[in-house]
Amino acid sequence: MTESGSKNAGALSHIRVLDLTRVLAGPWATQNLADMGAEVIKIERPEGGDDTRSWGPTYLKDEHGADTTEASYFICANRGKKSVTLDISTPQGQEIIRTLAMQSDVFFENYKVGTMAKYGLSYEDLSAINPRLIYCSVTGFGQSGPSARLPGYDFVFQGMSGLMSVTGFPETSAGDGGPVKVGIAIADLMTGMYATVAILAAIEHRHSSKRGQHIDLALLDCMIAATSYQAMNHLLSGNVPPAFGNAHPNMVPYEVFNCKEGKIILAVGNDSQYASFCRAAGRPDLGDDPRFMKIADRVKNRATLVPLVAEVLREKTMTEWIDLLEPVNVPCGPIYNIKQVFEDPQVVHRNIRTDIPHGSGVHVPNVANPIHLSETPIVYTHGAPMLGEHTADVLERLAGLTRDDINSLQTRGIV
Repeated sequence: MTESGSKNAGALSHIRVLDLTRVLAGPWATQNLADMGAEVIKIERPEGGDDTRSWGPTYLKDEHGADTTEASYFICANRGKKSVTLDISTPQGQEIIRTLAMQSDVFFENYKVGTMAKYGLSYEDLSAINPRLIYCSVTGFGQSGPSARLPGYDFVFQGMSGLMSVTGFPETSAGDGGPVKVGIAIADLMTGMYATVAILAAIEHRHSSKRGQHIDLALLDCMIAATSYQAMNHLLSGNVPPAFGNAHPNMVPYEVFNCKEGKIILAVGNDSQYASFCRAAGRPDLGDDPRFMKIADRVKNRATLVPLVAEVLREKTMTEWIDLLEPVNVPCGPIYNIKQVFEDPQVVHRNIRTDIPHGSGVHVPNVANPIHLSETPIVYTHGAPMLGEHTADVLERLAGLTRDDINSLQTRGIV
């Protein structure tokens, strides 16, 4: 529904998204759409906006090096969007949303079940005035079921999905080990990616059906799906997968090892890689040993093989092993901290860090979208918006309001 502009405007430059999401799962999905050229209109509360605007430190610094009020958490998931402040709990705010929804392709919300219906903004309400509207709802537990109306955050679903039961080290009698959450909000991020895929599928279906549809996504569902082969290990065997620490349940040797200096990740994924490792390590006998020649046998004899590999790897430094193993196609690598990530020559070459202009007047560093499209490359127009930065423009252009109308709404705290 937007004008496509130049041929480099992006693959989704004809799509308009009305984004009523906050925090991370929804914003992560709509940032993907914005990166691919969609016009994403982010609706925020007039007071404070998206919760994550205040989730600092860390904050963006201005041209003088002083902290602004723009938190890194918000900046990471909202680039390329237009911020409109609007109180959707008011009749006037709800009417503006309906007007914008009539001119949008996608409506995306992550409120508790029933909230949108209370405001007259449910899928049934909006599809009645715009049958082509694709309406995406993200909640903790989904739109139906005994837990549907319960709140939930990423951490909860890392636990409930079983992910944390296989992340961390086995518990010992001394109380060491135990479940560990992933160091990022992986449930939110996975749900955001599933939402991106679902929205693109619904857009494609609309080409033939001429109708939109309702997308119902739950963080719990998405995280259970993400347990993938661990879930299948259980479903096929009936066994409960244990935590393996940095090891892999289905491949050996596949874990972190200590070197003479530093640590190395050794990720042997097939029999030929294992044979190459043994030759490069000067231990062809381990490659010829019938206990270890096949994947299934290495897994079965893990307790015997791993200490032997560990002994070998302690003979050289991490750098020496990488220089030795990479040329013979044995998957291996260092464990970087975040600073080191952006110093790696491959990462530098791939332009994973990008600097984008921000409404505060400075350029803000961002982690680039990893999608590389040859005909419609990702284009970064602007960073995460300032709160309400685009309110007047959007409401004049799409809602038909005058400056006087907007000033009146501002006076009453509606925008």
